[in-house]
Amino acid sequence: MNQRLQEIVLHQMRAKKLIDHEVVQELWSGYGQIVRLGLEGCNRQSLIVKQICFPEENQHPQGWNTKASHLRKIKSYDVEIEWYENYSKYCKGKCRVPEYYFSETTESEKLIGMEDLDSVGFSLRKNSLNLDEVKSCLEWLAKFHAVYMQAVPKRLWKIGTYWHLDTREDEMDAMENGFLKKNAVKINAYLNNSVYKTFVHGDAKLANFCFSKSGEIAAVDFQYVGGGCGMKDIAYFLSSCLSTQECFELEDELLEYYFLHLRNALNQKGLAFIDFEELENEWRFLYPFAWADFSRFLKGWMPTNSKLNEYSEQMVQKALVQLG
Repeated sequence: MNQRLQEIVLHQMRAKKLIDHEVVQELWSGYGQIVRLGLEGCNRQSLIVKQICFPEENQHPQGWNTKASHLRKIKSYDVEIEWYENYSKYCKGKCRVPEYYFSETTESEKLIGMEDLDSVGFSLRKNSLNLDEVKSCLEWLAKFHAVYMQAVPKRLWKIGTYWHLDTREDEMDAMENGFLKKNAVKINAYLNNSVYKTFVHGDAKLANFCFSKSGEIAAVDFQYVGGGCGMKDIAYFLSSCLSTQECFELEDELLEYYFLHLRNALNQKGLAFIDFEELENEWRFLYPFAWADFSRFLKGWMPTNSKLNEYSEQMVQKALVQLG
């Protein structure tokens, strides 16, 4: 970090000195980095800073170096700052997210300062999950969706998820012609016109969940949070951690588990105006649409992706049949 940014962190955290500097990871396409900074002289031993800079040349690993891609990323970081500043507080005591500390924007960079989840016990990252861990993540998503049920996403993405059709015209154009491409707009409309909407995380893959040794879960990376049907998060999460066979075998059990915890979380919130049976019926109907919507993106972006498999294709076909 340059001197100016160090000064910002020290001022915002009311710390005397920065000690240690660890790059946690580089941001997608060369848009900056996430760093862990040690602190002296304040009530926090460390923090995470998401340092966002805009490269002169886009370095997308799949070659999607377009103006639309660049503008989407810029907006995504503005959305993430907005969510941390004004929406993350509603998760407290319900579904664990990093505590928000500050944000700063300079001419060339944006900073988001947040809690170091490793320092409070969420130090484990996993490449695969057992069934109980999958269910724990689904419980987190259920509680997250309950927090924002029927909320209006002001200054966030109107429609959440990073693969939303209106932001992925390049990938849509790249798709081979077929029934999915022909019906992509209809599938998108079914999801967007659901009666029951929440905020979706928008990038709820396994890599964005942090685990404690005691089995608790936290989530990070809120660039694509916005309005929509919660099934988008569920389909995307399951695609990130289950094999094709597991998707077939566990679908009923996992959806049942998710809806059980969504009902419990909504009951605790006291949303008397929610007809849960109606909500569950609608979202179960839209579950294959969520898979089809994500498959549409993948077939344009990377048609060889392993997430395009027999299960996802079955969901696409089911959605097409339900379209009538």
